[in-house]
Formats: sequence, C-alpha cells, structure tokens
Amino acid sequence: MIYKNAAHFPEGFLWGASTSAYQVEGAWNEDGKGPSVVDMLTHPQGTADFRVASDHYHRFEEDVALMAEMGLKAYRFSVAWSRVIPDGDGEINPAGLDFYRRLIAALNRHQLTPVVTLYHFDLPWALEQKGGWLNRDTIESFVRYAELLFNQFDSQLQLRLPNH
Repeated sequence: MIYKNAAHFPEGFLWGASTSAYQVEGAWNEDGKGPSVVDMLTHPQGTADFRVASDHYHRFEEDVALMAEMGLKAYRFSVAWSRVIPDGDGEINPAGLDFYRRLIAALNRHQLTPVVTLYHFDLPWALEQKGGWLNRDTIESFVRYAELLFNQFDSQLQLRLPNH
C-alpha cells in the first residue's frame, strides 16, 4: 500500500511493545509463584507451552535493553497475579513483587514508560477452583491485589509525556 499523505502521530505518542505475563515470563513454578489457569492447560504433545516461554523472568534486563535499542518508548506488560499472590487471596509473595519492581526499574533506567496491566487472562488456579470470576469473592480478591500493586509500584510509575 502506498500512502501519498502520511498521517502524523500526535506529540507524545508512545511507540512500544506489549506482552502478557504468561506468554513471555516462563518460570511458571519458580520463586513462590502459584499456578494460574494457563499453567494448568494441557497442550498437545509436540507443541510449546508457557512454562519457559521467552524466559523473560530471567532475561528481562537484556529484553529491556533490546527494546531501548530499537527505539521503543513504552512497554505494556501484565503482572501475573499468581506470581504476586500465589493462591490469589492469601499470602503475598515478596519474590514476585521484587521481580516486577526490578522490571519497572530497568524500564525507567532505559527511559521506557512502563504500562502495567493488572490482569491478562491468567487467574490464579486456586481462585478458579473456587468458582473463578463467577464467585463474588474473586472480585474482592482482585480489589486487594490491585490495591497491593498500586501501593507497591505507584512511586515507580511515571508517564513520560513531553510538555505541551
């Protein structure tokens, strides 16, 4: 397709990349992470699953450096609820919080705007076994989880837009 009049993006438009935790992180059962509904899926023999994925959990520093090298300005990622609260509504996993803290810090060092998604279809398995989203308690658990993330990461998240 040839465009004679190219559209211009507004000042401050964030060019970036987007992923979901279960599609890139791997480390499905490391550092206290609990299983999610995605972890419990059965994949046909001979096909890849999400247990290793792109190994972003172990390689995020170099992944972020590559994003910066490509000239990206933002990275939209999701937080794996079951990495932060393994059963969805019980004990908080400090190692899970630390992973996202380090990821956000790496993005900030490379001047990439972190765009955080709280939920991307990977409900903790323990909540699914109690009825999942059809169980009203799951909503209360999500509120607690969201408040935890807001409190933990608010000071690290700054939208970088140019002055108008």
